Amino acid sequence: MTKASGQLKRSLNATMLWGLGVGYVISGMYFGWNLGLEKGGTLGMGIATVFITLMYLTFTFSYTELACAIPKAGGAFDYADRVLGKDWAFFAGMAQNIEFIFAPPAIAFAVGAYFNLFFPQLPILSIAIAAYILFTALNISGVKAAAAFELIITIMAVVELLLFSGMTLPHFNAANLQKNALPNGWQGIFASIPFAIWFFLGIEGVANVAEETLNPQRTILKGFGSAILTLVVLCFLTFISSVGVAGWEAVVYTKAGATSDSPLPLALSHIVQDNHFLYHMLVTIGLFGLIASFHGIILAAGRSTFEFGRARFAPQWLGKVNKRFQTPAHALLANMVIGIIALVTGKTSEIIILSVLGALTLYIISMIALLRLHQKEPALERPFKVPLYPASPLIALVLAAISFIAMMIYNVNLTLLYLGILLLGYILFRIFYKRAL
Repeated sequence: MTKASGQLKRSLNATMLWGLGVGYVISGMYFGWNLGLEKGGTLGMGIATVFITLMYLTFTFSYTELACAIPKAGGAFDYADRVLGKDWAFFAGMAQNIEFIFAPPAIAFAVGAYFNLFFPQLPILSIAIAAYILFTALNISGVKAAAAFELIITIMAVVELLLFSGMTLPHFNAANLQKNALPNGWQGIFASIPFAIWFFLGIEGVANVAEETLNPQRTILKGFGSAILTLVVLCFLTFISSVGVAGWEAVVYTKAGATSDSPLPLALSHIVQDNHFLYHMLVTIGLFGLIASFHGIILAAGRSTFEFGRARFAPQWLGKVNKRFQTPAHALLANMVIGIIALVTGKTSEIIILSVLGALTLYIISMIALLRLHQKEPALERPFKVPLYPASPLIALVLAAISFIAMMIYNVNLTLLYLGILLLGYILFRIFYKRAL
């Protein structure tokens, strides 16, 4: 690391990492996942969710080993760079950037839609852009303040999900899970995969704050492990308590017959009137779940882009640390500009697909890097070793590869666009990288 690149300030503890890990992901419990029910029904989406949960459990603990052994801000980029070489490192870093940069615009639009319910005079897009500016500024101001804020709103979002489950589970009926359980046949399982991934997308962002973590070799394990276990419980609790009220169609379609990305209010509307104070409380506090993920992924994206610039795989100014706040301000501002441009396009679902494709690429390369690291550096100090090695990373690798193939089959044009972005970036990297050294 050069002196010009700067150092990030260490100030995060295990509780803050738990808040970040859960916060990155928790918006996936509040919106988006229910659209997978339209593709696969209760059974198809349920099977996809079980396999994706297995993928994330094996991936997360495998990734934790990497994060503890190589605690650097670039995450998958740094792991691949160490054992697979510059080319693989570029693709890992580029995929990670695509995931983290394109997930926030989709969430920002949902934030704007929630605010618009209370302030209909304010355009959704304007609210979303204002949120981008506000939370980028918060992240620039300091990682400790950003993480403390993330912890508070994440706790509120978790409490809200538990409250929702407490209200709906007394009305659970197992027969509702069997209604039209597989509407599109077995192929619906594969079509549901991206929406099952949305339950957990972004958890790996914990690794990107490794350089800002106190005693990272121990703290990352506690924060990462507790976060993924919390999310698994919340995922299945939310799924069962939502669908069990009145069947999957009740949390996909509004009364007018249109699809909705607000499954929890739809489920609750079958229990209480939409003018009930509990209904309004759910909608109000549910906003915190969206903000937690939006703010958290902005934080992780800044570190990912920062490391890409610091290693000179991207313009070097992206790898500069703000002298006053000791945060990657340039990277955060650049990501904000790209995110706002994506917002303006209005292609929310397409943006989500691009983000998921980036995530799956990251998972595949990371697991290859872990397997290679064991061969190349068997004596490397590993404060945490993934259980059931090599079965765990191999399971994660195979399931991620199957998921990527399914995404390609059901999203051909977007996959071609994604691969085109990677190829263009790689060509520019090969042309300019040596010149930057």
